[in-house]
Amino acid sequence: MRLAPHSESCSNRDELRTLVERLRAEQPEQLLAADLFSGAGGLSLGLEQAGLRVVLGVDHDPDATETHRHHLGGLTLDEDLSDPAKVDEVAELIRSLRLDVVVGGPPCQPFSRAGRSKIRHQVRSGLSAAHDPRRDLWESFLAVVQRARPACVLMENVPDMALDREMFIFRTVVHTLEGLGYRVAARLVDTSRYGVPQFRQRLIVVATRAPIRFAWPDEVDYRVTVGNAIGDLPEVEGGWRPPGGASGWSAYAPENKTSFQQAMRKGVPASQSERVYDHITRPVRPDDWQVFEYMDETMLYSDLPPEMKRYRDDIFDDKYKRLDENDLSRTIAAHIAKDGYWYIHPKQSRTLTVREAARLQTFPDHIRFAGPPSAAFRQIGNAVPPLLGEHLARALLRDASLSIASAVPDPAAMQPTTTELAGLLAGWFDEHRDGALPIPWLAAKSRWQVIAGETLLDRLPVDRSRLLWPLVACWANPASTVRAEADVLRAATWIERRHRAEQLLSAARWLVDNPAALDAPDPTGKIPHIPESVFDLAVLAVPATDVDASPEPVLISKGVLRLAARHGGSDVDYHNRMSDGRLAVARFIGGPGTAREAHLALVALANSVCRPHDPICSQCPLASSCHYRQSMPEGVDAGTEM
Repeated sequence: MRLAPHSESCSNRDELRTLVERLRAEQPEQLLAADLFSGAGGLSLGLEQAGLRVVLGVDHDPDATETHRHHLGGLTLDEDLSDPAKVDEVAELIRSLRLDVVVGGPPCQPFSRAGRSKIRHQVRSGLSAAHDPRRDLWESFLAVVQRARPACVLMENVPDMALDREMFIFRTVVHTLEGLGYRVAARLVDTSRYGVPQFRQRLIVVATRAPIRFAWPDEVDYRVTVGNAIGDLPEVEGGWRPPGGASGWSAYAPENKTSFQQAMRKGVPASQSERVYDHITRPVRPDDWQVFEYMDETMLYSDLPPEMKRYRDDIFDDKYKRLDENDLSRTIAAHIAKDGYWYIHPKQSRTLTVREAARLQTFPDHIRFAGPPSAAFRQIGNAVPPLLGEHLARALLRDASLSIASAVPDPAAMQPTTTELAGLLAGWFDEHRDGALPIPWLAAKSRWQVIAGETLLDRLPVDRSRLLWPLVACWANPASTVRAEADVLRAATWIERRHRAEQLLSAARWLVDNPAALDAPDPTGKIPHIPESVFDLAVLAVPATDVDASPEPVLISKGVLRLAARHGGSDVDYHNRMSDGRLAVARFIGGPGTAREAHLALVALANSVCRPHDPICSQCPLASSCHYRQSMPEGVDAGTEM
């Protein structure tokens, strides 16, 4: 499939400038946008359906850029944005054109522990530091924003970008945008809640210069199933191709169409109303056909009879998946370009067609995809669902209209930024570091002291833990703890925790023989009897000598989630704790500089001031911006001082 450029396509930067000047003269209120890492244009299409105008697209996939150039006017560039020189060129173009909105979904590849250490060092050195050979693509996106300074920024990515152990990239993105003067909102979005017929979670970061709080679009009150989405498309056999090659089509004449199907057909020209294009799929091997016939939507590959299996079922237990017509599709990913076994049609014994995959991603039927079928599948799998983009763009437009209509800032938007919250917390921690912390081992000198304090003294009344802490702190390392075995057991007996002391001594003996498991810059060892949460607290509290290489794990506990939920007026302490809850906690920690102290302050406050019952709000550094505190009658504290 080869696609001609759009009628308003620009072939160079000068033509783009002319187009932008004309658009501004004709519709001065219309927001103009650039889409970086635009792919086939899923996000661009959504923006345009909402009323924005995308005048610049950039990607480094020739088939995807051809698709984008065919369906959208303006300039579409095939450029590698991992190249700093190309980043500078694109950023300067956006800046000189004064484009209002920059959007994009920079690919975020999984990175190793060594890779995380490199990122930490680069970020602490400043994103502008010269770290050629190539940029990470999320850095390229931020670099463009840093130079172009658009009014609005929207970044889309996979949830893994924000939900790893340290959440370092996510925290850095927020920190950088706030440092540029933006108000930042972030959320993990389930696309099915916006009418997309698949389970697909995405991280959305929205940054605006306007002094308003971004209002997320309302979720729809219905769910679109696989059957709702593709049930009107004609039956085809695996491997079928229409006469006419890329110009061929299948006859389309359904008696009834769902509202979703009607929306997908809306842009089809009247002359093609009885046609559907790209309704083609891979051939089906005879043995695969038998498997497809045998399977229903409830079965796993491991459930198949042994004689039907071509792969190991201990590794590929879900190698084949028949979609359920009455449920959501599984996530349409770029993997569909390699094989379609994860996407078996709910009724027919074949994998999905290009058109069916496009429907499940909410690409309308008039959208065609450049290149061979494998390229079409790849473009579809990599895309942002246009319908999600449309909902987000309408929310952006609504907020932009509010900021223009009113010169009075929204007080809710003037709440502290992530950077300001982290500063307040870090300041509180520094003030209480010398003897006044409710959890004194958070200011310990060694990781082992943190482990010993948490193991022996956790959940004791504050006065008792402070009284015993000087004794525990004397056991500065595993070897000294083993030598003081009798004292350790005696002290534990005073507080009825002898069993904990025995476990601590067992861990100490193991660490004497395995010291790297505790004090390495980025330790990976598992310590007997020491829970991972305790180990992570020790790593957070006492960084390695090489701070750039030392991790900053984000700790999610009931207490910290309770504090985050109270402050934001949310329910992240009960629902979506490991997704929305992690994002909420990360917004208190911030980026480089004060993150460790801010995080330790959260732990201390959650275990002393922000108690489950009768919190002592007057002692909390976050009280002035806390939703829970503000909801109480004026002059009334929630609790009493300890």
